[in-house]
Amino acid sequence: MAGTRSPEDEYTAAPFVPEGADLGALREAAAGCHGCPLHRDTTQTVFGAGDPDARVVLVGEQPGDQEDRQGKPFVGPAGKVLDRALDEAGIDPDETYITNAVKHFKFTHVPERGKRRIHKPPSLRELSACGPWLAAELELIEPEVVVALGATAGKALLGSSFRVTKQRGTRLEGDPSGPARGALIVPTIHPSAVLRADDREAVYEGLVADLRVAAEALG
Repeated sequence: MAGTRSPEDEYTAAPFVPEGADLGALREAAAGCHGCPLHRDTTQTVFGAGDPDARVVLVGEQPGDQEDRQGKPFVGPAGKVLDRALDEAGIDPDETYITNAVKHFKFTHVPERGKRRIHKPPSLRELSACGPWLAAELELIEPEVVVALGATAGKALLGSSFRVTKQRGTRLEGDPSGPARGALIVPTIHPSAVLRADDREAVYEGLVADLRVAAEALG
């Protein structure tokens, strides 16, 4: 029926984001976010972490299984790949801030795999709903460079037309009205792609090369 609104039209974290909050207060508020249904089945909200004065912010897709259990971003195998790649690219991981476009783990159960929770990509609606948290983080940190780790992060920062295969390793200007608010954006693959690749070394070297673009932009 024309004019009928889906419940998903109401998905937004905006009412849960406190005005004038610092990162600590944002993290506390995010723990109670019910802006979309993803909070119902997860262990906890996984907010960003790292240097609040970072010149570079790394944005991934969403927490994974281990991140959901521990409450910290990029603590699983992909995080280890990313730390090593950052170091090789000339970016100190301890001087970065890392977060995800979506703060809750979206997953499905596959019966033949027992109780294992299998990652499921967030929808554009869920990505949009969680956008106010990412925008608030970036507004407080004011990074010079934002690295988009993968297609979902790229869409969150640059819009639904973003294609990681075409735009990775380039310097893109963030939309002044978008979450990155004019920061330089460097897209690359998500580090989990290295773990899934048949030729891990080649894919890893590609990740390092893209991160070097970000390092060079920092000067």
